[in-house]
Amino acid sequence: MSQLAELTIDCVERGASIGFMLPLTKERALDFWRRVAKTIDQGRRLILVAEDALGICGTVQLVMDLADNQPHRADLVKLQVHSRARRRGLGEALMREAERYARLDGKTLLVLDAVTDGDAARLYERIGWTRVGDIPNFALFPDGRPCSTTFYYRDLG
Repeated sequence: MSQLAELTIDCVERGASIGFMLPLTKERALDFWRRVAKTIDQGRRLILVAEDALGICGTVQLVMDLADNQPHRADLVKLQVHSRARRRGLGEALMREAERYARLDGKTLLVLDAVTDGDAARLYERIGWTRVGDIPNFALFPDGRPCSTTFYYRDLG
């Protein structure tokens, strides 16, 4: 779990708006991953993890446990790629694997959000996700500046 926490800290320190503010302590990051682990153990969430020679370098999650009227859908959340592994296709590979696992679980629709016009948003558009719209000032960057969020979906049917 320590490597997952270090991955999250690396992403947040480089400006990723993934739900955390600076400074992000190791204990806070570990608490987050402990909570995630509980939902995985309960079958409510799936996590994919990528490793390189130095350890964990990427992850993405599928939230599978949604409302009763949404059994066909999952939320894709917290795509994280370590700074040492960026611009090598890892983000795309994690996204493709998440889509594959969602299909295997019978999901036909995925939904996610990203910082408007950020690196992740460009990735999602490049690999075929459909942009729905933007909400200004939806969240904050880790340094406290407001950022717009863009919502996307992927039809897996």
